[in-house]
Amino acid sequence: MAGADAAGRSNEELIGRHDVGDRAAVLATVGHEDPDGHHAVADPCPAEFTWDYEKGTRPRLDRLYEKAKTAQWNARTDLPWEVEVDQERVVMLNQAANAGLRWAPEDVAGTALERWGDEEWLRLGIENQNWMLSQFMHGEQGALLCTAKIVETVPWIDAKYYAATQVMDEARHVEVFSRYLDEKLSGHYPINAHLGLLLDDIIGDRRWDMTYLGMQIMVEGLALAAFGFIHAMTQEPLLKQMLRYVMADEARHVAFGVVSLQDYYAELTDAELRERQEFAFEAAVRMKDRMMMQEVWERLEVPAEDVVTVTSRSPERDEFQVLLFSKIVPNLKKLGLLDAAGGWLRAKFTEMGAIGFEDLVDTAQEVDAEADGSPAARSVA
Repeated sequence: MAGADAAGRSNEELIGRHDVGDRAAVLATVGHEDPDGHHAVADPCPAEFTWDYEKGTRPRLDRLYEKAKTAQWNARTDLPWEVEVDQERVVMLNQAANAGLRWAPEDVAGTALERWGDEEWLRLGIENQNWMLSQFMHGEQGALLCTAKIVETVPWIDAKYYAATQVMDEARHVEVFSRYLDEKLSGHYPINAHLGLLLDDIIGDRRWDMTYLGMQIMVEGLALAAFGFIHAMTQEPLLKQMLRYVMADEARHVAFGVVSLQDYYAELTDAELRERQEFAFEAAVRMKDRMMMQEVWERLEVPAEDVVTVTSRSPERDEFQVLLFSKIVPNLKKLGLLDAAGGWLRAKFTEMGAIGFEDLVDTAQEVDAEADGSPAARSVA
């Protein structure tokens, strides 16, 4: 695909490489723990007070705030933590249902995976589950920081009110994923390198709307789709119920981004919108890159060139990664970002194979975003 455009920044400038699909380049960046257990990001965004305290001047934000107040749940008491989880059995059931990571013999021929038996494939499934839930946990902490930042920086009182409820939601999400990893699975992974780069970019941008775009629309939108796939796939009852609760929260969070940005973006110039398009494209590529799970392959000591070979022979896995954009593309369309500035972002998502989702219902219109009721009233089916 083309590495530069007639106007704006090139792929090299945006994502550090010419070809979005360069698997070797993706695998070359692997996440590791910070030695002291902490990671600092400079945040230049100024906090903003408002002296307009009139509640409800932005009715859609006020409605989300009222819904959020009735939909709070307690991570400690509202989930059946007494459920025993046999991780090996869960992974084997997933693999038996063709939902696991086992490749066909022709896909692994000539690679280290060709010599794998049932034990190695089972370990891959276990490590993938540990890795995946770890990335959700790290992403939720990123959302916790970003939403606290939105409380500080957004200029409207109705948005500050709603964002405050999301801070509580995100703290709860970090809590449940961390507890599930500690008590039910078998280990944490460090944050994926590409997810870490994206979160650093979102937190480090001084413009409040970029926090919304990067976190509420892009990261939360992909998470909402991923949670939906896993919820439909898994038969493990604790994880299934946990994801159902988290998904109901996440739908409101993404709707919050759409509702807040829609009017604001209608007032921006083409040059300003192009900056938002480039930011959204960079975020999309970073999130797709993270799905290569390079930290798992490193732990299993599989050579990067073998991972490139195997994944290149299995194009349906790329199709699954594209499916994760099913919640993002219609929301970007509703914000006017697909077709602004000459349709640059539409062309980018067409190249990625994700433009077909543009006419799906946007998250602001989804049932869960407007749902009333406590967790006791929600279905876990």
